[in-house]
Amino acid sequence: MFFLLLFFLIISTLANPSVLKLTLPSSKPGVQMQKQQITIEVDGNHQYVINKTPIPFTDLENALRIEIAKIAEGDATVVLKFDNSLTIQDLADVMQIGYSLGVKMVLATKPPNK
Repeated sequence: MFFLLLFFLIISTLANPSVLKLTLPSSKPGVQMQKQQITIEVDGNHQYVINKTPIPFTDLENALRIEIAKIAEGDATVVLKFDNSLTIQDLADVMQIGYSLGVKMVLATKPPNK
């Protein structure tokens, strides 16, 4: 019985489903982060999600400011998950918000198909 409980606890911590269906751009594997992170997902229909919470673009800066304040160390990193059908301007708009808040931002990608 204990092993069954342990199994479900481990599986539940590993399960982190994405709220939006995204097709990420591809890149070669890099260094993985070990910091606390905030995830911003944007799909092809310009739906914005911060840490699994849908939010309109007009409220993105305030919502991001709140999420940054929740991280005690003040060393937040924002992971951007953008659908590959979006324009560079869409990415630049979100990155400008991060720059104004003084937070580090990285773009999530998927490994290239071989």
